[in-house]
Amino acid sequence: MVHKPNNLLEKIELLRKRMTEVALKKGFTSDESIFLSQELDRLLNLYDEHKFKKK
Repeated sequence: MVHKPNNLLEKIELLRKRMTEVALKKGFTSDESIFLSQELDRLLNLYDEHKFKKK
């Protein structure tokens, strides 16, 4: 799947907000919080890869 940087940034921001909401409601170590955190890491890594490829 190809992600455009702007779309990817939007997804990152939405996921970051969702992760914060879940962590505050269910706890930072809940399964859902951990899953969302890992997904956020994956998207951030994709964004970094895209940034470095442009250089």
